[in-house]
Amino acid sequence: MSDKFHKLKVSEIEKSTPDCSIISFDVPQELQGQFAFKQGQYLTLQAKINGEEVRRSYSLCSSPLDNEWKVGIKKIEEGKFSTFANEVLKVGEELEVMPPNGKFFVEVDKSKQKNYVAFAAGSGITPIFSIIKTHLLAEPNATFKLFYINPTVVSIILKEELEALKNQFMSRFEVFYFLTQEHRNVPLLKGRLSEEKMEIIFKTVCDVNQIDEYFSCGPEPMILMIRDFLLKKEVAKEKIHFELFTTAGSNVEAKKKVAQTFKGKVADVTILEGGKSMNFKVEQGSDNILDAALKNAADLPFACKGGVCCTCRAKLIEGNVEVLVNYGLEEEEIEQGYILTCQAIPTSEKIVVDFDS
Repeated sequence: MSDKFHKLKVSEIEKSTPDCSIISFDVPQELQGQFAFKQGQYLTLQAKINGEEVRRSYSLCSSPLDNEWKVGIKKIEEGKFSTFANEVLKVGEELEVMPPNGKFFVEVDKSKQKNYVAFAAGSGITPIFSIIKTHLLAEPNATFKLFYINPTVVSIILKEELEALKNQFMSRFEVFYFLTQEHRNVPLLKGRLSEEKMEIIFKTVCDVNQIDEYFSCGPEPMILMIRDFLLKKEVAKEKIHFELFTTAGSNVEAKKKVAQTFKGKVADVTILEGGKSMNFKVEQGSDNILDAALKNAADLPFACKGGVCCTCRAKLIEGNVEVLVNYGLEEEEIEQGYILTCQAIPTSEKIVVDFDS
C-alpha cells in the first residue's frame, strides 16, 4: 500500500439519506493500477478544512467489478470531515486520496458454492455492500443474508441499491431490516440486535453449520457481541471478519497506569520510513509513537488513530511498547513484531520502528 496522496476529482455526489453522501471519484487511467481495490477496502481522504489538514478513512461502497470508486460519508455530530463532505464539497473539486487499503475481505472463489452472512449498522453498510455485490456477481452459486440495523426507514443508507441487488439475485440474496425507532410488525426486526435475537436468527433463518464466512461492520459493542456469540457457537475464528467504524479509542485508565509506571524515564525513538530515518526523544509512558513523531514534524501514514485501520502499521525493530488497543493486526503479524504506532506507547530507553518493513 502506498502512503502517497493523489489529487482526485469528485465526479458525482449523491444523497443516499439526508445525512449521508455517496462521493464518486474520477480516477485517471494512469492511476487505476494503483487504485485497484478489493471489496471491503477503504480510501483515506485528506482536505484542508478551515486551515487545518484533516484526514479520515471511508470504505468503498462500490464493487471493484464496476470499475468505480465510491465512498459513503455519513455526517456525524462535530465531525470535521463528514460535515465538510456533506455540506461544503462540490462536484468538480479535488480531494487528496491515498490508494485503497484494508483487510476486510475474503478472496473471491468461483469454484465453490459458499454461503455468507453479514451484519451492518448505519454507515457500516458501505464495505458490506461492496462485499455482497462482488461475491454475488463473481460467484454464481454464492448466497448472502444481510441483517441491517438502522433507526428509521429514511436513515437506511444504500437502500435503493440493496433493493436492486435483491431483485437481481432473488434466489441468492436476502435482506432483513432492523429498525430501532420505528414500529415493525415482526418483533425480531424491532430494536437493536441482541444475543437473544442472534439465537432466534440462527434457529429460524440461518444454520450456523452451513455458513462459510461472516462479516460485520458497525459500532464496537455490536461487533464484539456478534463475534463472541459466534465463537460460543464454535464458529472458527478465521471465518469471522469484522470492521469497526467507531471505537472506544485508547483505554484511558490503561494509559494513565503506563504513564505513572514510567514517569520520569525517557525513550530515544528512531523512525525508519521512506528510506530515511529520524530521531527524537519522548517521555516513556506518555505519547504513542505516531503522535510523538507527528509532533516532531514526521510525515507518516495514518488515518483513524483508533487501532482499527492499520494505516500506521510498522515493525518494532528494537525496544518495548505498551499497546493499548488493537483491532487491526492479525496474530501472526503481532508475532512478527508489527505494531499499530497510534496505540504503541514507548516503555524502554531505545525504540526503533520501521515503516518500510
